[in-house]
Amino acid sequence: MDHSWKDLALEVIQGKELSDDEALSILQCPDGELLELLNGAYQIRKHYYGNKVKLNMIINTKSGLCPENCGYCSQSIVSKAPIEKYAMVDKDTIIKGAEKAHKLNVGTYCIVASGRGPTNRDVDKVVSAVKEIKENYDMKVCACLGLLKEDQAERLKEAGVDRYNHNINTSENHHEQITTSHTYEDRVNTVEIAKKQGISPCSGVIVGMKESLQDVVDMARSLKVLDADSIPVNFLHAIDGTPLEGTDELDPRYCLKVLCLMRFINPTKEIRISGGREVNLRSLQPLGLYAANSIFVGDYLTTAGQQETADHQMLKDLGFEIDYTNEITAEELV
Repeated sequence: MDHSWKDLALEVIQGKELSDDEALSILQCPDGELLELLNGAYQIRKHYYGNKVKLNMIINTKSGLCPENCGYCSQSIVSKAPIEKYAMVDKDTIIKGAEKAHKLNVGTYCIVASGRGPTNRDVDKVVSAVKEIKENYDMKVCACLGLLKEDQAERLKEAGVDRYNHNINTSENHHEQITTSHTYEDRVNTVEIAKKQGISPCSGVIVGMKESLQDVVDMARSLKVLDADSIPVNFLHAIDGTPLEGTDELDPRYCLKVLCLMRFINPTKEIRISGGREVNLRSLQPLGLYAANSIFVGDYLTTAGQQETADHQMLKDLGFEIDYTNEITAEELV
């Protein structure tokens, strides 16, 4: 680097797009410069989001029973992980989850289901639940149901779904090393279908799946091209019984550098620290929020998260504020 991380951050705020060399230098940042790098990322984060933090919560409405062969996933057909398996839960269970999320000041409630894509019956249940949730609670609803058809996206939009999540997970180049039962283009197409219906696109990544540094840069750039409003950054929590069992490539400092990269390349977007936060960032979790502006509270799909009270205490200790409305956009804060 010929100039400081803070200078680079100020250039990004002014509209600069990073070169590949600059992006790779973030991932290769010497540990001795990590606090300076985080300060640079924080300048961008503060410019667009102040000290606001968005809270998200997941409900796993269908577990296991998935025909896809994703190597990271305990719910896939190739997984031998001993997880709970069940079909789509009923509407009341989904609504009770929303009630819990509301009590925890969660701004976005995420309805997630395993599988290649939803059946029309699955969509019926989600639509019915979402209508009631929107009537009773002031929160955004995100659906994550797999590969989506246009008519299904239209129904979700009409019911009040604000956001649809479908992660690219990894780079296009690395995709076939992770799954072969669907293509990278299938994933991108689902995000585009959601966007076409006026649903806010949410798409993110899983880091630590034996990808290269260039793959991580390519992921960040692909999400910029997709114009994803919300970017969940997951750090692989390798589960016994999955093809990626035993993979352990991450350390907390590298995870922080990945979050900084996402902020530098997608400066105006919601960057969310997601699955694997607790086991990979460990004691450095609070530092992640100097780059990211969003977290999940509670448990994930098949792995446990941190106690919700601990997350709230962490935000209080940082001097950050919960974004109760979850309606503030980066453009409104400029």
